[in-house]
Amino acid sequence: MDGVPESHTGWTFLTNHARVLAAIADNQSARIRDIAAHCRLTERAVQKIISDLERDGYLSHVREGRTNTYRIEPSMVLRHPAEAGLTVASLLSMLAHAEADRTTSDNRPHTPA
Repeated sequence: MDGVPESHTGWTFLTNHARVLAAIADNQSARIRDIAAHCRLTERAVQKIISDLERDGYLSHVREGRTNTYRIEPSMVLRHPAEAGLTVASLLSMLAHAEADRTTSDNRPHTPA
């Protein structure tokens, strides 16, 4: 996974579960090692998060040789009552849209105001 973010300390707006889900959405056959590096988590933490997501129906996987291919369940509703009615698809869409905007603005030539 390219574009590994810099390490960070302190609180953040997204949970590690959301980060792992977004990383899997970017590459459904990503290795746990790559997801961990991208999300700045340990491989053990990513394994636990994937287990949580699978247990609660947000994610499943198919073993293909030595590779897992993950499938996200886009219609699953987010867990927190404050996000009642919002689906995984809406969360991932919002994150993808923000990433596309960030990538586009990073590639624009800077013109002084």
